[in-house]
Amino acid sequence: MTKPTLYTCARSRGLRATWAAEEAGVEIDLKVLPFPPRHLAPDYLSINPLGTVPLLVDGDTRMTESCAIAHYLATRDGYTELAVAPGEADYAEYCDFTYHADATITFPQTVYMRFAIFEKDKGWAEAGEAYAKWFYKRLVKVEQRLEGREFLCAERFTVADICVGYALILAQNVGLDEGVPESLKAYRKRLTAREAYQRAFVREEEGRKALEA
Repeated sequence: MTKPTLYTCARSRGLRATWAAEEAGVEIDLKVLPFPPRHLAPDYLSINPLGTVPLLVDGDTRMTESCAIAHYLATRDGYTELAVAPGEADYAEYCDFTYHADATITFPQTVYMRFAIFEKDKGWAEAGEAYAKWFYKRLVKVEQRLEGREFLCAERFTVADICVGYALILAQNVGLDEGVPESLKAYRKRLTAREAYQRAFVREEEGRKALEA
């Protein structure tokens, strides 16, 4: 079986995929691109017309959704402890929180970043701050789920934790940590202390620094 290639930008949503690969022990060819790749790496558009990251290329397979890629890598060679299989306790919750991570939590973060950070000079900062409040309110489901639990599903670390955990890591990176509950900060600290996360982060940072050299 050929080695999958992952195109990403350091600290982007692609970190979910890099992290999942490290946790699952799947060897990937990691290609770190400058951000935003649609402008700074125009040749990338010939591979991914969307110009977004991440992109996973695995033979004839092309995937562009970070949470789906994380699940794929965790199950590519058969179900592992990183995924919850059909019929297993918390299977529904695993699916729900894996999708919830991007659709409900990361979405308002990206709108906040666009309006309050990248395009704040256009007078849209107030709209961005409104989305920050939306993000804070959307954390309640995860906060309640983790009451009395170390991880989200099946009493173990899974891709659902990778996907939700990245949203909390992003919050810290873009100035959205003020509204993150202390319990979720503690959860994030547990996740980022994992050796696989540390390896994934270092790999991406090394790729980023190589671009700047």
